[in-house]
Amino acid sequence: MQNKKLKILEITAFSSGACGVWTRTLAESRRLAKNNEVHVFSSNIKRGSEKREIAPRDEVIDNVKITRFDTKYSFGQNTFFWDFEKEALKLKPDVIVVHAYRQYYSTKALKIAKKLNIPCFLVTHAPFLDKKLRNWKLNLAVFIYDKFIGKRILNKYDKVLAITNWEIPYLLNIGCKKEKIIAIPNGVPEEFFTQKRSLEKKDILFFGRIAPIKNLEILIKSMKNTKFKLDIVGPEEESYKKQLEELVKKLNLKNVQFLPPVYNIKEKIALIDQYEIFVLPSKREAMPQALIEIMARGKIVISSKTEGGMEIIEEDKTGFLFEIGNDKELGEIFKKIENMPEKEKDIIKNNAKEHAKQYSWDKLIKRLEEIYFRDLRKSNI
Repeated sequence: MQNKKLKILEITAFSSGACGVWTRTLAESRRLAKNNEVHVFSSNIKRGSEKREIAPRDEVIDNVKITRFDTKYSFGQNTFFWDFEKEALKLKPDVIVVHAYRQYYSTKALKIAKKLNIPCFLVTHAPFLDKKLRNWKLNLAVFIYDKFIGKRILNKYDKVLAITNWEIPYLLNIGCKKEKIIAIPNGVPEEFFTQKRSLEKKDILFFGRIAPIKNLEILIKSMKNTKFKLDIVGPEEESYKKQLEELVKKLNLKNVQFLPPVYNIKEKIALIDQYEIFVLPSKREAMPQALIEIMARGKIVISSKTEGGMEIIEEDKTGFLFEIGNDKELGEIFKKIENMPEKEKDIIKNNAKEHAKQYSWDKLIKRLEEIYFRDLRKSNI
């Protein structure tokens, strides 16, 4: 397929710390780096650090060359301004890929691509669910940006890569041309399909950030009348975890415990394999990575009816869905699973595993390379 080695520049806000956008950027970059030269430019802020820790300027991860730039000033928690134009022009990439819509660096990348006469792609990262989490000033800024800037900016990219199908109507409504949009979801690492399975227990797992957006109090309340045990595993927001611990104590629950986070991928898979059921009770999910990873291990998955959850799970076939914030409905699903014959449970587990295969990075990276090379040829490079 490839007739030359591409020099690819990926640009993202963060390249250090806990960040969903960075997880996608790194996963994509390290696989593209197997056949191409890949560079990542970002701010030097470590994502998720309370005291705004600074990451090293240069780092190499699996042949991906990362360069971080001094942050000049910021707007909100996710928008940092840093100057990378001179270095980008000096690098002379063949392709630029920018991550996240409504970021200043995403617009700046278009100007750089125009100067170099190269293709520029935008990975959106589904930024259309935060309205309730923003104050009115930020919501006004987002409205103005989408109405007066979004259409003009979006249609300048060679392609707009949506990470979900549900966000495509939002992009069309802003004014992005249909022919510009391609859906390329976040992928599942190959190990989730190949690692040998561990012994499974009949218990429930939550694996992810212990943060208010995950709505874990709903999951805890649903444990009042079930035989299952629940383990909550992940990095914590300390004050929120204390609230949850107080709730467990108040309800006098003996079947709920908190465990420390696991980051190593092999250890993570071995942990997941120990449980039969995974629950994601979030208030909001765009493209829940944990959900598709756990489906790849052939588990029974349950999600609240977020956009991401409803896109990934087919009710009663690949998993179960419940209304956001409804602990009673979630408890009823637990009872249903308790009384379900093993053959029926095995069908749901196998369906989940088969469904997850479409998210394998092996498949997705081939699609990305085809897109990048196709548009490179169109540019007569």
